[in-house]
Amino acid sequence: MAIFQAFSGYQLSMALRAAIELDLFTHIADDVGTAAELAARSQASERGVRSLCDFLTATGFLTKHGGSYGLTADSAAFLSKRSPSYLGAAVFFVTHDRQIADIRNTSSAVRKGRSINEAGAMAPEDPIWVEFARYMAPISAMGAAAVAEQVAQPGRAIKVLDIAAGPGAYGIAVAKRNPQAQIVALDAKNVLEVTLEHARQARVADRLRIIAGSAFEVDFGSGYDLILLPNFLHHFDPPTNVKLLNKVRAALAPGGQVATIEFVPNDDRVSPPAAATFSLTMLVHTDGGDAYTFKELDRMFREAGFGESRFIELAAPQPLILTAA
Repeated sequence: MAIFQAFSGYQLSMALRAAIELDLFTHIADDVGTAAELAARSQASERGVRSLCDFLTATGFLTKHGGSYGLTADSAAFLSKRSPSYLGAAVFFVTHDRQIADIRNTSSAVRKGRSINEAGAMAPEDPIWVEFARYMAPISAMGAAAVAEQVAQPGRAIKVLDIAAGPGAYGIAVAKRNPQAQIVALDAKNVLEVTLEHARQARVADRLRIIAGSAFEVDFGSGYDLILLPNFLHHFDPPTNVKLLNKVRAALAPGGQVATIEFVPNDDRVSPPAAATFSLTMLVHTDGGDAYTFKELDRMFREAGFGESRFIELAAPQPLILTAA
């Protein structure tokens, strides 16, 4: 029954987290298949491992033949650490205690019209953003490469500002695709330590410098050919975004452009599902954030003095919006 499945949906989130914490998907990828073998490898009880693996088999994340468990195609691709496309660490941010606390108070947020957390959206220096940068980096990288194909301009020396850089995925992807690109990453000081770590791993750290602080307070500098806005505008209400976009426009070089990556629902605001449901996520976690439609985003850019915005579908979880200065 779909309703009961929805009522108990949290069990699946926590079961996946438990399996990732115990490295069960990775052990199975290593041909450790029975409950007894998996229990020994993960230092857990055989009864517990059997119950967890049976649950994950019933919910479509494992297979079972006789007494041996196997990986589904998706689990092999995204939940085993042996896979180059491993995304499992994201569960630790999505199910973070702070996140769950806000979600448990959804009814209060609906009554109030914003997060019940008096601090609203987490402050820029909040340690949770370091965890975001670490745990969500693989998911950010999925979209970053597709964005870089559109905006990196190989063969041209460009100056790029990556606002709320987080793991640095978008700026790093541009730098990798364009060896002449110089990247400036802006975020909180503690988050930028993760950004720099990822830049060193990607061997582009020599072309990346940092600005530590809030995007609303620090001096961006000027002369940017490209400004990246990855998953930032959804944290704030339209007037706050317009204020930021005025500052962004002033930092652009003539002919520069802004690349915005967002969850963008259709005008009906109920499709596509991932973008449409993100609006409730912003309600419970922020003071005024939302999942904005393309028309709403375009209106904010125009209020800030920008020209035309273009909506570009990507082979990635989110679309790209390119806006001319």
